[in-house]
Amino acid sequence: MKKSFQILLSSFLVLFLIGCTKKNDLTKNTNSTEDSLSVYLSLANDISLSYESKQKYTQKALSVVEKKKNDSLTRANLFKIANRYFNMNDLESFKVISELVLNRAIIAKDSAYMAKAYTYLGDYYSNRMISDSAFRSYFKAQKIYLQINDQYNLAKTLISKASLQYNEADFFESEISVFKALEILKTKKDVNEQLYECYNLLGILSNEREEYNKAIDYQNKALKTLDDKSIPSDFQLKATSLNNIGFVYLRMKNYTQAISCFEKGLEEKNLFEEKTILYAMLLDNLAYSKLKSNRVDGLPAQFYRSLKIRDSLGLKMEMISNQIHLSEYYALKKDTAKAVEFSKQALLLSRSSDKLNNTLQALKQIAAVDPKNAAKYSKEYIQLNDKMLKAERNMGEKFSRIEYETNEIKDQNSSLQEKNKTLVYVFSICTLLGLFFYVYKTQQAKNRELLFKQQQQIANEDIYNLMISQQNEIELTRIKEKKRVAQELHDGILGRMFGIRISLDSLDKLDEIEAVPKRKKYLTELKNVEQDIREISHDLNREKSELINNFVSILNKLFEDQINTYSSKLITFFDPEIKWDLMSNIEKINLYRIVQEGLQNCNKYAEADIIRVEFKNENNNLVLRIEDDGIGFNTNRTKNGIGLHNIEYRVKECKGTVTIKSAKGEGTILSIEIPIDPNNNLHNDI
Repeated sequence: MKKSFQILLSSFLVLFLIGCTKKNDLTKNTNSTEDSLSVYLSLANDISLSYESKQKYTQKALSVVEKKKNDSLTRANLFKIANRYFNMNDLESFKVISELVLNRAIIAKDSAYMAKAYTYLGDYYSNRMISDSAFRSYFKAQKIYLQINDQYNLAKTLISKASLQYNEADFFESEISVFKALEILKTKKDVNEQLYECYNLLGILSNEREEYNKAIDYQNKALKTLDDKSIPSDFQLKATSLNNIGFVYLRMKNYTQAISCFEKGLEEKNLFEEKTILYAMLLDNLAYSKLKSNRVDGLPAQFYRSLKIRDSLGLKMEMISNQIHLSEYYALKKDTAKAVEFSKQALLLSRSSDKLNNTLQALKQIAAVDPKNAAKYSKEYIQLNDKMLKAERNMGEKFSRIEYETNEIKDQNSSLQEKNKTLVYVFSICTLLGLFFYVYKTQQAKNRELLFKQQQQIANEDIYNLMISQQNEIELTRIKEKKRVAQELHDGILGRMFGIRISLDSLDKLDEIEAVPKRKKYLTELKNVEQDIREISHDLNREKSELINNFVSILNKLFEDQINTYSSKLITFFDPEIKWDLMSNIEKINLYRIVQEGLQNCNKYAEADIIRVEFKNENNNLVLRIEDDGIGFNTNRTKNGIGLHNIEYRVKECKGTVTIKSAKGEGTILSIEIPIDPNNNLHNDI
């Protein structure tokens, strides 16, 4: 069962190392003062409060700190907030705050806080079992502490790195890191807590190499450091060492000594309340030692109690150990069904773990209790074992590669600094040349735009003159028609009305009997005059309609050319409510050109089957809509086209707005909205 216990010890070691580091910070920084920040931090660390309350106070503390300037005190307070999140096991918030401190430290060029932030991030990745990121963070912190000659924090970082290397089975490099840390710590005072971590890890490493006497010697040295009463008792370090010593004896098959150590560990005061995880571990180890020594007192109840505690804490990977031990217990009792049941539970749970070692132990146990399928399980065991060995080698190589790449980057940075001066000169010259070229090209573009606007203005003037000429001809025709109407009224209508008036006057001299037929005759004549006046009025209205509809006729001529030239089906619509007489010549010229440009774009690019052009009156605004069912285009990438630019320019001249909607394969909709100015009049129309 070597590997099964290795997982228990390594996972506990990581939690212990990190927990000690964070908790130590807390004991130094929870003195309550009248300052609101201190109050919030103190309440956030109050174990009597609920998780939600501690989260609330931590968030309040963060809101206070975020408003302060980026100085060393603010960064120190951010670390305190990170510690609160760590103690609440809110690792994602812990990571966010750690990255925030790192960014602020980089801005402030504060190497000490940069290194500390990297160690916090290393702790986060260690807990999340993202080993390469954790190692990279620890190594960056290590390099910075070396540069600023902070020996104490360098030693702590080396211990964290050694623990990570141990967890990834890189035992040789882990031992090197521990000895480097020890070499530093032996020259320091008041570092018993860190010395304990070193000796404890060295004891575990010696146990892995089956150097049991050396392992016990290191664990005893770790116990000796606990004579320092300044180390908080709630760390339960003595129980930790007793567990580790008991495990060494278990490996040596000295079950009596193992049982004694585990029982002493369980007797430590407040163990269950302060380190429930360690309590469950000692209980499982004790029960297993009894099982191996054929002592059944307290079995299987101790296995079940340990399993229940771990299940309540959500320690799924640790539950695998209990299930395997229970399978061994029932196999010893010849209860094959339960033995297979617990081994299958362990195998199922281990498959959800990214630790192949758990699955190997479960496969080994199920193969032992289920002989019928042993061949299948053994084959899988061999395959996974090869995979695990390869993964361990790769991780060791990855750690070495990270160190190499980081050092190489440092060397490259030194080399780059030598080249920077030359690069600055070259870059400055290139920048000046680029700036000159940019100004030149920009000026060229402005000149082209100005030339285009001039040409466009000339074209508009030509169109305007042509339309004015046409307007003059219409006006001449109108004057002639007015003269004709005037002549009709003078020579015809007025003459006849004068004759009727004289005749009506003469009726006064006649008798009533004689006057009646003549009066009827004159009334008939008045009706004829009324009819003639009505016909003249209708003629005048038709003239006005023809004048107004002249612009529509020009557009219809454009549409007729479109239909005759291109295969696309063209559908047009003119809203009869449009008051064309309220639109100026300039607006009509621009509308004509917009329609012309829109149809040209449809013909050249859209590949459309149907094109629809609509003129509508909406809330005293003229709305022109050109729609096609063509291939469409990306409006974000085609905004600089000269055609669209012209349309936008013309719409702007009319004080209107333009909207283009299009997407690949979904056609295009061009919408123009121009206000109809009631101050314009018919005399300005085409």
